[in-house]
Amino acid sequence: MRQYERWQVNIAVAMLAAAVAMYAIRYWVFPGSAFHSEMWRFLVGDVAFLFVQVLLLTFFIDRLLKQREREVMLQKLNMVIGAFYSQIGTKLMGMIASYDLGFAQVRDRVLIKHGWTPANYTDAKQAIREYDWSVEACDCDLRALKAVLLEQKSFLLSLLANQNLLEHEAFTELLWAVTHLAEELELRPSLSNLPHSDQRHIAGDINRAYVLLVSEWLDYMRHLQTQYPYLFSLAVRTNPLDPAARVEVTQ
Repeated sequence: MRQYERWQVNIAVAMLAAAVAMYAIRYWVFPGSAFHSEMWRFLVGDVAFLFVQVLLLTFFIDRLLKQREREVMLQKLNMVIGAFYSQIGTKLMGMIASYDLGFAQVRDRVLIKHGWTPANYTDAKQAIREYDWSVEACDCDLRALKAVLLEQKSFLLSLLANQNLLEHEAFTELLWAVTHLAEELELRPSLSNLPHSDQRHIAGDINRAYVLLVSEWLDYMRHLQTQYPYLFSLAVRTNPLDPAARVEVTQ
């Protein structure tokens, strides 16, 4: 792509031509060497201040505009992340967690509550880094996982086609992991009596998607807590990692 569009070049040439014309008219209408010296003095002063204007626009105003643009972009990305968890992420995470026989040892540290502070989220992130994600394929209902993933495969592919997601590498990695798991399960004509080597391979794909689902879920919940408390309340009451979660408000 060209650095400048043709219309931009045309406007720049027109503006320069207009400036030269105005200075020429001024030079002709107000003759006299004293005035000409004054005119050149002001011209040099204007050009010198132009560099200050460029500095202000480049390092301050432009930076503020880009920061604002990035904030708007991240806001839109969080909407996409919310759609993902609403459509498939929450259900998938809950299914895999139900197959995780050792999850009880970190459940209390990652079980989000209404009064959570930034320190709680930090501790939860530390917990998932320390936890040994070791769901076994033989403990999973692979056919049920396959059905859920294939039902939403077109939705997952549509998310991957969203160029804005390139701004969020972690979520893009999650989408790739989930989509890959869907393809692995889809391409096997039968999920029964798989050899142990193949079970280990599928278990690796499941655990990759699992840890990313939980990690991004924590970040998304933190966003909801600060920006959309009513959505956060519903998400806590339907937390797929909480076996005792109930959508009804009891307090």
